[in-house]
Amino acid sequence: MSQGLYQNQEQKQQQLQRLSQQQMLQVRLLEMPIAELEDAVSAEINDNPALETGRDDDDHGDDIASGADDSTPADDDYVSSEEQEERKDELDSALDRMGADDEMPEPAAYGQNNKDNADYEEIVYGDTTSFIDKLNEQMNTCELTDKQHAIMEYLIGSLDDDGLLRKDLDTISDELAIYHNVDASEKEIADVLRILQTFDPAGIGARSLQECLQLQVRRKKDSKVKDLMLRVVGDLYDDFIKNHWEKIRTQLNLNDIQTKALQDEIRKLNPKPGASMGETMGRNTQQITPDFIVDTADDGTVTFTLNDGDIPHLHVSRTFADMLTAYKDNKKGMSRQTKEALLYAKEKVDKAQGYIEAIKQRRHTLYTTMKAIIDIQKKFFQDGDEADLKPMILKDVADRTGLDISTISRVSNIKYAQTKWGMFPLRFFFTDSYTTDSGEEFSTRKIKLALKDVIDGEDKARPLSDEALTKAMADRGFPIARRTIAKYREQMGIPVARMRKQ
Repeated sequence: MSQGLYQNQEQKQQQLQRLSQQQMLQVRLLEMPIAELEDAVSAEINDNPALETGRDDDDHGDDIASGADDSTPADDDYVSSEEQEERKDELDSALDRMGADDEMPEPAAYGQNNKDNADYEEIVYGDTTSFIDKLNEQMNTCELTDKQHAIMEYLIGSLDDDGLLRKDLDTISDELAIYHNVDASEKEIADVLRILQTFDPAGIGARSLQECLQLQVRRKKDSKVKDLMLRVVGDLYDDFIKNHWEKIRTQLNLNDIQTKALQDEIRKLNPKPGASMGETMGRNTQQITPDFIVDTADDGTVTFTLNDGDIPHLHVSRTFADMLTAYKDNKKGMSRQTKEALLYAKEKVDKAQGYIEAIKQRRHTLYTTMKAIIDIQKKFFQDGDEADLKPMILKDVADRTGLDISTISRVSNIKYAQTKWGMFPLRFFFTDSYTTDSGEEFSTRKIKLALKDVIDGEDKARPLSDEALTKAMADRGFPIARRTIAKYREQMGIPVARMRKQ
């Protein structure tokens, strides 16, 4: 039987969802925290001559309000004549360039490096390399055996937020053997720890504040001051932490000037080297700018405002708008060069209007989302008790606001709220739920707090097993299964009973 190849042509409809350039811009601005948004707006103003700051009386519909009330006049409400002249010069030079070209350039697309489809993933802006990642990068430059590599990874993961190692080496040895099947002696762990302590920043991996300071001083160049600092944080450490500088001065035979110089040098040391690297590199906790300011009154009323930072009022340049009006009124008789220049002006105006609209949309989305979070977690904002956080996932906020879950996720990413009880990332207010066999629902955050409280209060000579913890939690009103107790205990980094015995 002969065989042949046949081609068939058929027509079918397929529905595809793609993000427009404007939607991509809105997504990009929505993800930005306020500090990055300020930089982005400034760059856009410099790049687009049709986008101006201040208020234009004839264009109320296109301006956006900053943190001030609309009735309050701002310093930049009106554009100076000098700035208008600069804008006109930019326009003139742009017209000259357009006249010299045979073809108009393709307009630049917002988010041109992004995937222009419905599978668009969240973009994280800025340096999001974590503190742990930075240490792992340094680890990968060291010549380590497989065993040393495993020990180093565990040591890095055991550091607290300050970058210090609070666990005893014998405890780490036991944990490596139990959880990672790595048989390492205390000496082997100590050898790897000494390598970790050479990493940046200085003081990382110290087992006490004293060792942290000593590690930093030892990295300084040899000098008389270094020798004195080593004595202060070494032999005279007890006097140092008690602030007995008179005793230190006598012991070191220093005068007033020398003593003050020594104090100044010691103050430059960092007792928390891990905290200096922040939640992500370049994002120190002290440098975080809140996106929301939440206020709780004495009567329990909770209000909030959006932090618009230094973002100015924006409007479309009147010069560019007048050009487009003139074009509509006098289409006939225009040269090709003039038409091309006006097309360029239209592109810039459209881009400016789109940018203004995207920022308006960002403010509306942020406001709607934060209002829903406060409505759900109002009890926490009133008393600051973490146990009062209700079970809340992205879908709960999406259902309440009518927004998509992906939008809520982007709003919650790298955004912070300043409250009466401190500053919190928006992700802090989201917590999963646990439903018991009887149908009762608890916040996993509340369960973990109760579990930690039970473990903290146990007899350390006879710590509670997971079975005993299950019974103790049931007595507190949390009928949780033993396997769930074990899972939450491990998530909190709490070892099994025999490892907690003291």
